[in-house]
Amino acid sequence: MTEERKRKEVGHNFLAKLGKKRLRPGGITATNWLIEHSGISKESKVLEVACNMCTTSIELAQTFGCQIEGVDMDKKALEKASKNIKEAGLEDKIHIQQANAMKLPFEDNSFDLVINEAMLTMLRGEAKKKAIAEYLRVLKPGGKLLTHDVSYIKPEMEDLLGQLSQTINANVEPLSVDKWQSIFKEVGFTDVQASYGKMTLMSTWGMIKDEGLLGTCLIVYRGLKKENRQQFLTMYRFFNKTAKDLRYIAVVSQK
Repeated sequence: MTEERKRKEVGHNFLAKLGKKRLRPGGITATNWLIEHSGISKESKVLEVACNMCTTSIELAQTFGCQIEGVDMDKKALEKASKNIKEAGLEDKIHIQQANAMKLPFEDNSFDLVINEAMLTMLRGEAKKKAIAEYLRVLKPGGKLLTHDVSYIKPEMEDLLGQLSQTINANVEPLSVDKWQSIFKEVGFTDVQASYGKMTLMSTWGMIKDEGLLGTCLIVYRGLKKENRQQFLTMYRFFNKTAKDLRYIAVVSQK
């Protein structure tokens, strides 16, 4: 890893520092599609893997009143999540802990739903299948896995994946739309449904939809400060120009 890359923050941590609350490639559009196809209810027992600041978990608990377990490897993200849960008055609905997606601390057949957004892309090779197999294990029969990740359609996008890793300062491995759908079937899921579209993580209209006009203005203002400007503009140009053909993909897979 170069000295320049060491100085840069991982992309989603950098955006969170600027005030971005939705750190997913398809934003609220993809998350809402997953929820609409989840069959979630008050009785649902939900696991969110890579819950980060618990933005999605908090909204689900507020909307449906369901019980949620959240896990993440990032201690700082969990500290923010704990604060957010307390401020929302949802300590009785959401429990969080540090845990590895490839070795979940739960019994077989424990959850009706597993939600995992923008994390499988971060796993390379067989690690993806190992994590998906863990989600399958902890889901009850008939339970659903809801995932949301980075994808692409055009084969030439594969040439930009190294640049993507460099831009967000993380070794990522997105899959094509077809490969994402097939990997869940390979592990053992059935009835795999998918929706995909343009990435909105750093598009102007995508940020406004996710964060509101004021929130977007504050993010841009902070991003253009001297200490943040280079990384912010590098990411903005990459996602809106160089890699404008990247896609998000949302997938619902049933056990």
